[in-house]
Amino acid sequence: MTKKGKAKNTVNKAKHTRLMKQKENKLRLEKQRTKERLKAIIKKANEHKEDDSTTNN
Repeated sequence: MTKKGKAKNTVNKAKHTRLMKQKENKLRLEKQRTKERLKAIIKKANEHKEDDSTTNN
């Protein structure tokens, strides 16, 4: 005999999938922000290094 009505776990599965995608997106964005922050720091340090080398000459 088959069940009548909607499937048992569809709501929980959908909620879980949504939450897992949110988590993945959050991690991806944090990783991207960290990369950008590091690039900015390195760029600033290189500019500072170039400025020091030009003023010393």
